[in-house]
Amino acid sequence: MTELTTPPASAEELRAAILERYDSLSKRLQQIARYVLDEPNAVALETLAVLADRSGVQPSAIVRFAKSFGFDGATQMQRLFRDGLLSGNTSLAYGERVRQFSETVGGKVVGDPGQVLAEFIEGNSLALRNLGEIVGAEEMSAAVKMMAEADTIYVAGFRRSFPVAAYIAYSLHQVDKKTVFIDSVGGMTRQQIHGITPSDLLIAVSYHPYAEEAVQLVEAAVERGCKVLSITDSLVSPVAKPASLVLQVREAEIRKFRSLSASMCLAQALVISFAFSTAQTARNPSALRETGDRNAI
Repeated sequence: MTELTTPPASAEELRAAILERYDSLSKRLQQIARYVLDEPNAVALETLAVLADRSGVQPSAIVRFAKSFGFDGATQMQRLFRDGLLSGNTSLAYGERVRQFSETVGGKVVGDPGQVLAEFIEGNSLALRNLGEIVGAEEMSAAVKMMAEADTIYVAGFRRSFPVAAYIAYSLHQVDKKTVFIDSVGGMTRQQIHGITPSDLLIAVSYHPYAEEAVQLVEAAVERGCKVLSITDSLVSPVAKPASLVLQVREAEIRKFRSLSASMCLAQALVISFAFSTAQTARNPSALRETGDRNAI
């Protein structure tokens, strides 16, 4: 692993450097890298001891991680995130809000169904608000553009991700987009994408622990020159790293049960945005091209 001699000048530069060098990091440093990417506000505000505990490593490992990116130590790295946090007036980190919520819920005995409903509503509300903070207009516009330009959209999601993928495929069929839903029935995953080409798009939905079928599909699509839109929970997940575009979703976990509310919300927004884009293009054929030009500026 080659260490940087000049540290990144901003949190965004550090984020880009982590994504670029992630595969070359040791497993322990990858563990820290993922935490830094997922919890930038916590990195800005918490002590080294707290960060080490939450990321599951020794404090010395975080110092080593910081130095590998050119910093004198962890404090200098934290200052980057702290400066960004103050300038952006960002609210309490999502991870911290989730921890506080989990501690509150975890201390309660499960009562009547009304209590359980209230817990799920609160947890999912946190996830939905976070979705609005981490998926921006540029990412949504880029995703819709990729969908509009694709000849055929292949959609895949397995196990817990299956309902999200099924909804996307169903909805795209409803708006008359040529779509192939990869359901892996009979173990035919590979065969279901035998016709995929560089002019197509694969939408892959996968969350930790990542389904092996999803990882293999993404790798196969990339090998064939096909663009990949990944919906996943981490920018360094095995379905995110090879993707053309990643939409990050961090779902709520209530009493050890992980939800899909934020993912379904994102899926609905994607398909409806695509439908409106298609309708606009039908009225004005140059609209999509002009939108793409503006996004590229």
